[in-house]
Amino acid sequence: MGVKGLQHFMDSCCPAACVTVSLRDMARHDVTQRLQGCTSTANATSPTLVVDGMACLRSWYSCKDWVCGGQWREYMDVLKGWVEAFTSAGIRLVFFFDGVVEEKKRQVWVKRRRRVNGEISKVFRHMKACGEQPGRELFCLPSGLATFTCFALRSLGQEVFCSVREADYEIASYARQHGCMGILGQDSDFIIYDSAPYLSVAKLRMDSLTTVMYDRHGLCRAIGLTVAQLPLLACLLGNDVVSEEKMQHIRNDATAAYRTNHHTTHSGAPPGQKVLAVSHLVSSLWGREEQENELIPQSLDVSAPHRELLESGVCSYLLPGHHTFPRGDISAQSFAFEKHVSPEIFKACREKHVATEGFMVYSVVCQGVIECSNTLEDEEDAELLPQAVVYKPCRQRIYGLLLLHGRDGSSVDLPAIREWFVYPGNPLKEPDMVHPVAISLPYEQPSLDLLWFGIGPEVSTLRVMSFLSIFDCQEFCDLYGDVEDALLAALCLVTYIVLQVHTLSQEDVDAYLSQAVCLRLKSPAELQQIKLPVLSSRAVQLGSLYVRGLGNLLGASCASGGPLPNGALMPWHSFDGRLFHSKYLLAHGGTEETVLLDGDSSCLSLFLRLREKLIETCRKRGRVLQSRPRAPEPGHRVTPGPRTRERHAGCDENWRGKGETTGGGWSERGEAREYDSGERRWQRRGHFNTRSHPHGHDEGPQTPSRGRSSSSRGRIRPTPRWSQPPAPGT
Repeated sequence: MGVKGLQHFMDSCCPAACVTVSLRDMARHDVTQRLQGCTSTANATSPTLVVDGMACLRSWYSCKDWVCGGQWREYMDVLKGWVEAFTSAGIRLVFFFDGVVEEKKRQVWVKRRRRVNGEISKVFRHMKACGEQPGRELFCLPSGLATFTCFALRSLGQEVFCSVREADYEIASYARQHGCMGILGQDSDFIIYDSAPYLSVAKLRMDSLTTVMYDRHGLCRAIGLTVAQLPLLACLLGNDVVSEEKMQHIRNDATAAYRTNHHTTHSGAPPGQKVLAVSHLVSSLWGREEQENELIPQSLDVSAPHRELLESGVCSYLLPGHHTFPRGDISAQSFAFEKHVSPEIFKACREKHVATEGFMVYSVVCQGVIECSNTLEDEEDAELLPQAVVYKPCRQRIYGLLLLHGRDGSSVDLPAIREWFVYPGNPLKEPDMVHPVAISLPYEQPSLDLLWFGIGPEVSTLRVMSFLSIFDCQEFCDLYGDVEDALLAALCLVTYIVLQVHTLSQEDVDAYLSQAVCLRLKSPAELQQIKLPVLSSRAVQLGSLYVRGLGNLLGASCASGGPLPNGALMPWHSFDGRLFHSKYLLAHGGTEETVLLDGDSSCLSLFLRLREKLIETCRKRGRVLQSRPRAPEPGHRVTPGPRTRERHAGCDENWRGKGETTGGGWSERGEAREYDSGERRWQRRGHFNTRSHPHGHDEGPQTPSRGRSSSSRGRIRPTPRWSQPPAPGT
């Protein structure tokens, strides 16, 4: 990321350009200048710091059990404290997150995804061998962290943007245009942009609000360049546009000339010689004043393709007003599927995307391409399907809802979405071409304009039915308005997973649903007290699978016109990784349902109701759940759940307690109990048929109240009163 070796060069060879600063002092100075009207910040309401959200994720997510799928309520508390530290210092924050992967950087993206896949393999090998989480050196962000962080920050009252082009460029442009006091990030590209000062998030100390500022003017003084010459230096050193390999021959020639002129040998080369050598070359290229406006001086001897590549790289650093060479107007771009949607839909897609509310729809409708980064999935586990495969039918229906309305069923000129999804077995050499599929409704599929802009109770019904159809859960319409939105969403998601993954058992379903029901009544402190005696690699995968599904719920809800508020689809309302893992171990250990539901009768009643609805829906589709309790992985020994006298026939008879949890988890300490090895009573849960199945608007992080939804909507009718969708405005 950024310019190869530049930040290390500044740290090691340009100490005068790496200045420790107090953000409080910078804010006070900014206010003074603004009041005096000396700078362009006069129009700002308060000192503003532009934050590269993607660069902050690793420091923000400091929760302990990162492999379990995310400790989302604890994470919300971290974000809240982080924001409050700046606002109490009088600093306004504006956050930017990556919204697209530009095609010229696709191969860089692919290279990074492959590297992370290797790290994930090490994570699973460690868990299966040791039954515990590996050290921070193999840390992987929970799935969907960037997506949900956008919503979390907005729920905290922050201004958040999702980029429609390279995020670094939009950050630098915003900071320059609005006269911001600085850019907080971790990317040496911010040294190259002629914008606000670049402040390191990696060296940020929250207790004192101090960090290191990388001074581009100080760098220029040290290497003998002007700020306008920095973009060419960056491209010759190598960045995300111009690969390091493409310019290797130029750096070799520059280094050889530098050694000759400065009487150095390779073995005795001073630190930072490469940067100094290329800087000397760049400085020598502009010999005449009339050449200063050239992007790439003619005196640089490169081939035509390399010159074109360098021009593209230099232009990527030119902010509005910097140069007469146009970068391109994003508003003038053609969109992927212009003939499939109205201009109003295109406009709404872009607005939703920029405001971080349009998950998936902008990428599909406007670009025709969508990507998904790495997920904690075990490439050696052939039993569980990759999340990209599990949710493909769901995505196809979302694409269908977005692009197939008004069609006569003809397959002529059927649009195809290019999917760049990371999953085991996908070499990422080219995108998967995925065609949309129409959703199944008892009437003609409604137009997108009606779903997004229509009003009235009939349109609301259409939105709900369209949303449920994406997950093949139309039967759940009678629960709409009768159970909490977050629980309805969780039920849809778990039902969909059961229908797609035929190796899922009743114990897996019990774990999913019990944690969703119990989470509503737990505080962040209670969740943090849960201690896991062992980690199951399978439970880790199921946790990540669920969280990825929440992203698909967001995409489906947005495509359907927003039948559920975004807040109900957030993980802190229906999922906690540590809680889920504890419920998984308990369910597979044969724990009684009352204990699984924390001894709460209302939770048990709600759990049974949701589970029965799931079983009934699955049975109608020929999917019958089986009880298949699983022992811990080989070599791992744990203590089964409280008041349990049965065990799985194939489990290790020497399970031992390795700790305890509170809040619905493990309760034994130290000593092992004796268990009856003769009788299995897994079939006591009479709600399951154990015969073999045939296939082998954002509400923030507050905790929902117990019981029925506070919504006044009431139940919806499964089928609208019309045979055809009404016209807009009805």
